[in-house]
Amino acid sequence: MFTGIIETVEKVRSVSGKALEVFVPGDWALSDGESVAVNGACLTVTAHKPGLAVFAVSPETFSRTTLGRLKAGAAVNLERALAVGARLGGHFVTGHIDGTARLISVRDDGNSKILEVANSAGAVMVEKGSVALDGISLTVYDVGPSSFKAAVIPHTWANTALKHLKPGGLLNIEYDILGKYAAAKTPGLTRDFLKDNGFL
Repeated sequence: MFTGIIETVEKVRSVSGKALEVFVPGDWALSDGESVAVNGACLTVTAHKPGLAVFAVSPETFSRTTLGRLKAGAAVNLERALAVGARLGGHFVTGHIDGTARLISVRDDGNSKILEVANSAGAVMVEKGSVALDGISLTVYDVGPSSFKAAVIPHTWANTALKHLKPGGLLNIEYDILGKYAAAKTPGLTRDFLKDNGFL
C-alpha cells in the first residue's frame, strides 16, 4: 500500500523482458521481497545494493503499464510502501495499475499546471475524487466522457517525473480503490446515480 506522495525521482539503469533496474537513493535500506512503487506500479525488489534496486516485472505488469516502454536514463517516480502508523498524505494507492492514459495537454493556471488526460471506457472517477497518475496522488475535476483534468502544484511538478512528460505521452493510471469497490458492489454506478443520492 502506498500514498501517492512521491519520495524521489531516480533514473532507470536497464529494462529487460523480466526485470527493471533502477537507481535508488544510497541511504535506502531495501530488503529482498519488499515493495516499491515505480511510476505507480507496485514492484518486488529481487536484488539490491547501495544505490541500485532490481525489480521483477511480470508480463501482465508490462502489458498494463508504461514500464516496458522505459529506456535507460528515463526518470521514474519512486515511493516505498506505507509504514503502519505513518501519515497518509495522499490517498490509498495499491500500486495495481488499471492501465495507461494519454496526456492531452498541459497548461499554466496561476501557480499550477493543469493536466488534461484522456478518459478510458470503464474509468472509475467522480468529481473531486482521487486518482494516481504515474504514482502521484491527484484530485480530479471536470470529469467528462472523454477526458478529465487535474491540477499539479509547483512542489509536485518540481519533485516528480511529470515535468518530463509531453502531450501525447502515456501515464500509468490507478483509479481510487474505494471507487472501484463501490462500482463493483453497485453495477451501473454512474455520476447521475451519485448525484441523485447526494454524493455530488
